[in-house]
Amino acid sequence: MKDPKGVVAAGHKVTAEAAAEVLREGGNAFDAAIAAMAAATVPEFVFSSLGGGGFVMARPAGSRTSICYDFFAQTPAAKRNPDEIEFYGINADFGPATQEFHIGAGSAAVPGFVPGLYAIHDDLGRLPMTRLLEPAVMAARDGVTITALHAYLYTVVAPILTATPSARRYFAPDEKLLRAGDTYRNAEVSDTLDTLAREGPRLFTEGEVAQAITAQSRELGGHLNLEDLKGYTVERRVPLAWRYRGHELLLNPVPAASGALIAFGLALLEKLLPEGGAPDPVLLARIMEETNTVRMARGQALHEIVQDATIESHLKALAGHAPATRGTTHISIIDAEGNAAAATITNGEGNGHMVKGCGFMLNNMLGEEDLNPGGFHLWEPGTRLSTMMAPTIALSRDGALTALGSGGSNRIRTAILQVAVNLFDRNMGLEDAINAARLHVERGSAVSFEEAPWEIAFNEDERAALLEAYPEAHGWPEANLFFGGVHSARRDGNGRLEGAGDPRREGCVVLA
Repeated sequence: MKDPKGVVAAGHKVTAEAAAEVLREGGNAFDAAIAAMAAATVPEFVFSSLGGGGFVMARPAGSRTSICYDFFAQTPAAKRNPDEIEFYGINADFGPATQEFHIGAGSAAVPGFVPGLYAIHDDLGRLPMTRLLEPAVMAARDGVTITALHAYLYTVVAPILTATPSARRYFAPDEKLLRAGDTYRNAEVSDTLDTLAREGPRLFTEGEVAQAITAQSRELGGHLNLEDLKGYTVERRVPLAWRYRGHELLLNPVPAASGALIAFGLALLEKLLPEGGAPDPVLLARIMEETNTVRMARGQALHEIVQDATIESHLKALAGHAPATRGTTHISIIDAEGNAAAATITNGEGNGHMVKGCGFMLNNMLGEEDLNPGGFHLWEPGTRLSTMMAPTIALSRDGALTALGSGGSNRIRTAILQVAVNLFDRNMGLEDAINAARLHVERGSAVSFEEAPWEIAFNEDERAALLEAYPEAHGWPEANLFFGGVHSARRDGNGRLEGAGDPRREGCVVLA
């Protein structure tokens, strides 16, 4: 394509095309990100929703200042008595592994998705909001075809999609979950989006949708009230800037945990391999173990994680291990002007209830173990939840600009770490860096790794060494969405645009 307007990498073609349409009509990367995030709530409803939240890392062209827009979920201002709330566990079945989530009206935190879209538009948008939300309105009205990946996802979270009559109406008509090839339509959310485009964010903070959310919360056993929605504020944060091998990475800052933990892992790598070179899978696993240790250190503030004393103490734990070495979706966009947006959005897995008359499901952030490491129902009222979401922008020595991020709950930070290593230590191209086999370490040294495509990054001797160091390591026979879904857009030092979507989550790339 001659002189493209920009490049988009996303988790669904409908999402990516929404952004590309906007770029072709003269919108910038931030307009395109708004359109893509809104559109994603239709085909990627397991990952995103108007009742969720997220982050956008924004790098305006020609500016020395970047902004991290934080519109993630916030704890309600007041707690109801535990005996009054609806809150219960379900198991998401990934096949080789399961993960417990908690749902119900009492699992919903204050959503920030809609205020986030409008904050970005107020600061950086170019086209009118009516145009930016149009692709989402049309997709919900006309319908989208269910892909094989999303049909699989429905089976993973079937207990949520079939938890209530309101959910079954959309996701399991005729008592059967939607299958690959089926058409998903949602006239209610189409109308909600259309009204939002015309009336603005007040619809969700004190208007009809806000009233519906709070009425349902009162009735079914949730914590949310109208003051929570009216009082929600989008935070414009200074990114955590971290240098690695001469590249500058702009990471999600506190109160998100992801940026500090990714920086911590990169710092350990750079000190253990000061001359450069790629870490083997054993060293990667050891570093992930140390990252888990520092993450679970109860008394440690997040900003302390990247201080020299903390890094040095964990280097001691790594002595002798030197080289022998959530329902979430991501959108990356770079336009021809050099504007970059990395957007990660989520609804958790959803709380099981569709908001009456509105066509969307609220989040279950208060029911995510990874966001509540101290235990459920212990949250401080009126505070932002911490998160592993990690929209990232990398500025390279040769002038290249890379936007990337991932879905995958607590696998996000390890996915981003490994792609960064592939790009900056192994000097891989964007596609190989994303496609290469990954590993992940849970608490208690529980190692999981992808058996294929192992050969892109590692060799068989390194596989044997990993199994010797971790005899209980679990190998997945092929790449799986369990290990995240990194979608990336890049503008090289000569201005050439490219992108790569993660096949683990049916990632796609569109040049506009």
